[in-house]
Amino acid sequence: MSKRDYYEVLGVDKGADDKQIKKAYKRLAMKHHPDRNADDKTSAEKKFKEIQKAYAILSDSQKRQAYDQFGHAGVDGSAGGFGGGSPFGGGGGGGFGDIFGDIFGGGNAQPDNRGSDLRYDLEINLKEAAEGTTVKIRIPKNETCDTCSGSGAKPGTSVKTCTTCGGHGQVQVQQGFFAVQRPCHVCSGTGQKIEKPCGTCGGQGVVKKQKTLSVKIPAGVDTGNRIRLSGEGEAGARGGPSGDLYVEVHVKKHNIFQREGNDLYCEVPIDFATATLGGSIEVPTLSSKLKIKVPAGTQTGKLFRLRGKGIKAIRQGGTGDLLCQVKIETPVNLNKKQKDLLKEFSGSCGKKHHPESSSFFGKMKSFFE
Repeated sequence: MSKRDYYEVLGVDKGADDKQIKKAYKRLAMKHHPDRNADDKTSAEKKFKEIQKAYAILSDSQKRQAYDQFGHAGVDGSAGGFGGGSPFGGGGGGGFGDIFGDIFGGGNAQPDNRGSDLRYDLEINLKEAAEGTTVKIRIPKNETCDTCSGSGAKPGTSVKTCTTCGGHGQVQVQQGFFAVQRPCHVCSGTGQKIEKPCGTCGGQGVVKKQKTLSVKIPAGVDTGNRIRLSGEGEAGARGGPSGDLYVEVHVKKHNIFQREGNDLYCEVPIDFATATLGGSIEVPTLSSKLKIKVPAGTQTGKLFRLRGKGIKAIRQGGTGDLLCQVKIETPVNLNKKQKDLLKEFSGSCGKKHHPESSSFFGKMKSFFE
């Protein structure tokens, strides 16, 4: 069963600070505490544990950084990733069990043949982010050797267990009062010995290749969102499992629109006459143009909201809005006749035609009296 995004569990944005995360955790923990949900205690306990797990990761700066970069694989030791798991050994590797095992001997260290995870930075434009798209990417990566099928041994020969470490990949070295475990110097910690290495991969079981992948970008993605392609990372050494590929999205800046969450903002210039008398103007959307009515007496900065013309929400459903802010454009390069007409018009206007100016200067006068 796939795990929910920890930010979604707590109901916070990816950029939320520690205070916002703590506040969200307290609110949800109170709401879903099993003692407060006696009628459905089993469901409440499950939800409560999920909230606790999300808070444990996002409230720890190091774990949060690993989660932001690699997703659940970055904090889940069972995924073969980057730490996490139980702090006392088992599941995630590392922890107290491995530390004491290294110093005093024993432990259960096993060779890790899993391939490395890869990251690919993908740049797309705002329209692609809003509508979704499919892109092809080309990445250099280690692939399983076709000649030896990943074993590292020359075809017709077999891989043998290392007799020095007994296949454990570790040897015990006495240093004074302590017995310290070290990677086996014969098999380099793999636990295997190849007497006749494959001529294609040199006994590694992997070769560097260029691979083309098709990546589906869902509608509504934003900068920082990651798409995980399971098993598309580096191939594991000598038949080990492959790592994962994480595609991190970067949305290019648009020359008209600014994005705020799922809403889009744009600034639309209108002429003095239209703002004064009213009329209709064309405004852009990501897919077409629309006409909106401008009431008489419109001032600079007025916002017009076009509902449902923003970005589709990637998780919660629904679509954001497009907010158009009008900016009255002052006429330039006027000839003498036009200037005279404007002066005549200005002289014919009284206080009732400029209520904001009259109010402002009235306040200023009373301030200095």
